[in-house]
Amino acid sequence: MSDLATELSAACAAAFEAEGFETRWGAVRRSDRPELADFQCNGCMGAAKSQGLNPRELAAKVAERISGQGPIERVDVAGPGFLNIRVSGEALSKQAEFIRADEKAGGGRLEQTEKVVIDFGGPNVAKPMHVGHLRSAVIGDTLVRLFSFLGDDVTGDAHLGDWGLQMGHLITELFAEQPDLVYFDPDFSGPYPDEPPVTIDDLGRLYPQASAKAKEDPQRNEASQLAVAEMQSGHPGYRALLKHFIDVSVEALKVDYSFLGVEFDLWKGESDVDGLIPGMVEDLKDKKLARMDDGAWIIDIARDGDKKEMPPFMLINSRGGTGYHSTDLATIVDRMDEIGPDRILYVVDQRQALHFEQVFRAADLAGLISEDRLEHIGFGTVNGTDGKPFKTREGGVLRLSDLNRMALEEAEKKIGEAGLSGDISDAERGNIAKLVARAALRFADLQNVRTTNYVFDLERFTSFEGKTGPYMLYAAVRIKSLLRRAKEAGNAPGPVSIERDTERALVLAMDGFAGALAHAHAKRQPHVLCEHVYSLAQAFSALYADAPIANADDEAVRASRLGLCEAVLKQLEAGLGILGIEAPERM
Repeated sequence: MSDLATELSAACAAAFEAEGFETRWGAVRRSDRPELADFQCNGCMGAAKSQGLNPRELAAKVAERISGQGPIERVDVAGPGFLNIRVSGEALSKQAEFIRADEKAGGGRLEQTEKVVIDFGGPNVAKPMHVGHLRSAVIGDTLVRLFSFLGDDVTGDAHLGDWGLQMGHLITELFAEQPDLVYFDPDFSGPYPDEPPVTIDDLGRLYPQASAKAKEDPQRNEASQLAVAEMQSGHPGYRALLKHFIDVSVEALKVDYSFLGVEFDLWKGESDVDGLIPGMVEDLKDKKLARMDDGAWIIDIARDGDKKEMPPFMLINSRGGTGYHSTDLATIVDRMDEIGPDRILYVVDQRQALHFEQVFRAADLAGLISEDRLEHIGFGTVNGTDGKPFKTREGGVLRLSDLNRMALEEAEKKIGEAGLSGDISDAERGNIAKLVARAALRFADLQNVRTTNYVFDLERFTSFEGKTGPYMLYAAVRIKSLLRRAKEAGNAPGPVSIERDTERALVLAMDGFAGALAHAHAKRQPHVLCEHVYSLAQAFSALYADAPIANADDEAVRASRLGLCEAVLKQLEAGLGILGIEAPERM
């Protein structure tokens, strides 16, 4: 069984076909006027116009053909030729039971699935993550969950930045402080120590020191660039330090990502593909794609029809070093060899659009993967109330770890103010606060159209009222509590029978799950799913306020509403799970 909109679309499409029109005119969607109808079909105007006919007359013929079919209770012709469709209570009852029993809670599955790699455009090694990394983390993780839920074979890769100038800064600054370390001894033959010579706090201190010095002293910056070139050329001591820097950084990164509920299948970085670059460059030379230009090897990717300047793709710079272009292209080589994806998505700041257009064109020219199979999933910035990228009170970039801590503190405060969790242990209360903070951060970000900027307001985001993550949790926990109390009273869920308008509205809200997932997947837009779960929570709240559930006098009515609650909870938790939000058992 599919969603009702799909079933009705099929019936209308068959009716249009029977009248000699294309089936596309039969598309059905939820009504803009729910007080008049459940669904509407607007195809009669366009179809009639295409053949010079009267749209109301065509609408009447289509209405006659579909009247009484399947879930349809009534069809009305309105205005210039709209078809207003009301479905029967029996059809809604069946749909509720289907959702209740379905392992995907009515979410469906893609007709054609793919093998997909999702690249999170991860943080740089040794640099603390900041508030901007929140977006790539939660958007990327949600897309992994969404694609997997619908049947795609998905691999999520953190794709660490571990090959650039920051490595040179760290190496040279560590040398300035501890020149006697074996990593700097040209006569040392190894093996190098297993224990790293630095902590994450050391890295957080060394990098800003070196970066500040390099900005003031060109020679200091040149020393870092030379260290990078030597590291990339295979300097054993520097490679050993690189491994230490990565290991120490990843352990710290996992803490911040874990708080957000974000995990990766792969923790690969740019350095993992270093060994592929020489062979890749030679291959591109053999194919006459790479050429020498002022001491550098480049690929010309500009096209005659370009409306903007398209700089060449830089394979190897004039100093013999490689940058993001080469490592990103080599990463595609690696992924095609090791995974063989049908599609690769890059969840990275919208401001990197030009870079990815260059990489995608180069990959296509090299015959690695078609350009249309590579997607830049760009996103806007997290802004403060002044409309500018979010900063600390001191004007610096807010660390993600500090943001997580602030969200947790605000969640604990809101739980106390709401009088929640009064009778549970401190450990469970702490876990609930973490789930509330995670829900607040993730939903606050994901509910926005991905490509737009949004204003960060932690106090509002952690509220249990309004369109927030904590409100979603509260809705789920309320249903869990209701079902738990009913069970304790000996009242079991039973067959669903839809009678009241609020029950109808609730099932119709649930029926939109498959469509919301399909739309979110097709557009790579998680906010569509956020809209669905919020509407579902609101529809349940309306029923809760309108009619008794566990306390209904009639046993059959009580069992039916409890069964409906089971279906709602199943779908609500499925939707929240895709958004990376977990509801506690109680609050």
